[in-house]
Amino acid sequence: MARKTVNDDPLAPVTLAVGQEDLLLDRAVQEVVAAAKAADADTDVRDLTPDQLQPGTLAELTSPSLFAERKVVVVRNAQDLSADTIKDVKAYLGAPAEEITLVLLHAGGAKGKGLLDAARKAGAREVACAKMTKPADRLAFVRAEFRTAGRSATPEACQALVDAIGSDLRELASAVSQLTADIEGTIDEAIVGRYYTGRAEASSFTVADRAVEGRAAEALEALRWSLATGVAPVLITSALAQGVRAIGKLSSARGGRPADLARELGMPPWKIDRVRQQMRGWTPDGVSVALRAVAEADAGVKGGSDDPEYALEKCVVTIARAARSRGRT
Repeated sequence: MARKTVNDDPLAPVTLAVGQEDLLLDRAVQEVVAAAKAADADTDVRDLTPDQLQPGTLAELTSPSLFAERKVVVVRNAQDLSADTIKDVKAYLGAPAEEITLVLLHAGGAKGKGLLDAARKAGAREVACAKMTKPADRLAFVRAEFRTAGRSATPEACQALVDAIGSDLRELASAVSQLTADIEGTIDEAIVGRYYTGRAEASSFTVADRAVEGRAAEALEALRWSLATGVAPVLITSALAQGVRAIGKLSSARGGRPADLARELGMPPWKIDRVRQQMRGWTPDGVSVALRAVAEADAGVKGGSDDPEYALEKCVVTIARAARSRGRT
């Protein structure tokens, strides 16, 4: 989901890919190479590191050919080029050769900023490849991956995939690719769960999310699946405790923007939004009941019960009922 400049022609004389997200940098290169090979199947591709691009090398690579072949020259980590080589690149930017596409991969930042500025001033096509540090950005990335694949996935499925996989874009892209290859029709949260709930952290929090939302049957199903795949019961009680405490914290907090509440409660803004949705139906008494249930289950799975699984099931049902306590008589 790299952001591009108005000049979106991958065969522009110069493409500047800026950022440190490896997947997006690689995709920026792949897009240029694919376009070049579509125009000329015999396109020559040279992929170089800074130590391979010595002073004078760029001039050799971009000199006219007797066969007038199309060429793509990729320079990785351009911020690490030597001062003399940077002079060569700047000179080339002023008069790029025909049938040659130069792709500069630059980390951004202060190092090598002169080259970055020169490429922009020369009108290079720019592709932003910054690290996706925010969960909301990774969620948008997953949604875009499904759209690019021409497939439909529910918002809950996209969120579940981000929760299960984490921050690695390559793994997220691979997961989307696997799901779209294996599954027909709309991809929902249950499908994501079947594929990726084996990850201990993801599956334990799935149990907690369904319980605090009052969805007892789904929470029990997720619980049984988690236990069957080897998730430690203590991880599940920990996730349940975090889920209930988050409800309690947010319900007693002053109103405000997610960013303000995030700072006050020590939660990321995306979690504030999620907990706000989950806390409908909760009352202060319900939170107290749920916390007691979690404490009992925690003691049970740590040796206080002859049947830890039953202790967890009882806890999940109690939490789900507490989640629907508002309005009950």
